Amino acid sequence: QVQLVESGGGLVQPGGSLRLSCAASGFTFSMHGMMWVRRAPGKGLEWVSVINPDGDSTQYAESVKGRFTISRDNAKNTLYLQMNSLKPEDTAVYYCSQRGASPSGQGTQVTVSS
Repeated sequence: QVQLVESGGGLVQPGGSLRLSCAASGFTFSMHGMMWVRRAPGKGLEWVSVINPDGDSTQYAESVKGRFTISRDNAKNTLYLQMNSLKPEDTAVYYCSQRGASPSGQGTQVTVSS
């Protein structure tokens, strides 16, 4: 059974940084593309970034390109999202999931506010 546990969110000032983590279990992590999506208050799910199984190919939404970096550690079954230069519009619940799948975890709240 696929289990994904997101962590690392919090309250940060505009311009600040956070690093999100996603601990994966219940499947062969190293064989799956993974992605981050987010849901801002009152809005639908927005795709943020995707990474291939080997970690050598990544893609980003235009809204986060140049500020966010997705990475993975297949030895630790963990996905990461480094978020820099955060903006108030990045406020959302962030979820990780297998590429193409709907989020199944509880997500982690990121709030960017002064």
